[in-house]
Amino acid sequence: MTRIIVDTGPLVAYFNRRDRWHRWVADQMAALNPPLLTCEPVITEACFLIQRAGGKPADLIRKITQRSLEIGIDLEEDASGIESLMQRYADTPMSLADACLVRLTERFSDCRLFTLDSDFEHYRRNGRQVIPLLHPV
Repeated sequence: MTRIIVDTGPLVAYFNRRDRWHRWVADQMAALNPPLLTCEPVITEACFLIQRAGGKPADLIRKITQRSLEIGIDLEEDASGIESLMQRYADTPMSLADACLVRLTERFSDCRLFTLDSDFEHYRRNGRQVIPLLHPV
């Protein structure tokens, strides 16, 4: 089963009908099998951006309660791998959320990363592997 790992952008667009990607993201979400995987830094970013856009961050947290969204990484357990990624991509610079997502793709080999962020076209998992993406063309 292909696991879907979700980034901040799709979560924000899903909860903000005025977002330019809302319709595309909503269509993708309707076709995906939950739970989607993510990390706590993504949840933090998304809650901030949802609230800033006038939305309700609790609606996103409810997705975790409903088990349609799952935290798939423990920062303490994966700190070494995350640190290595952040050092490797220091020139980008790679955010903590992005590093956690790349690390998740390393842990789940059969996955796709659901994102609106073009940085993931440049990041590599396990050294040189392209990360399979679900993103608008």
